[in-house]
Amino acid sequence: VSSGWQWRPGASTLLMLMSACAGWALAAETVTLFAGMHRIEAEVATTPEQRETGLMYRETMPMQQGMLFVFPNLARHCMWMKHTPLALSVAFLDDTGRIINIEEMLPLTETPHCATRAARYALEMNRGWFQARGLMPGSALTGVDGAPMGQ
Repeated sequence: VSSGWQWRPGASTLLMLMSACAGWALAAETVTLFAGMHRIEAEVATTPEQRETGLMYRETMPMQQGMLFVFPNLARHCMWMKHTPLALSVAFLDDTGRIINIEEMLPLTETPHCATRAARYALEMNRGWFQARGLMPGSALTGVDGAPMGQ
């Protein structure tokens, strides 16, 4: 039996839903990094919650964009791909932005990918991004000093 009543969202409801959906896709801050002549627009993950969520549920990401994870301490940090359908590469960076090691990560896996020595940052980019640009351990990225501190 139908009462004839139908829910119709108002503009404020739609705006609220759109904001909630967009919130998971965009970090609060971004930083511009450079790997030689290559510009990177990186979302910044500084809090435990932001670092845990990372790029989960993302299905696409422009080639020049990525996510910079900023850790509050130097350690052998590890990353995983839980709930992440994108194939990604992660570069672990020291305090100065120099690449320690690069790991290739398969989508939707929980395999840990770890820094080979103490790292301050991890930069996730589309899979193969670093290799396609000739970047390897020892290569320097600039701009990490412009990122907020990790919490």
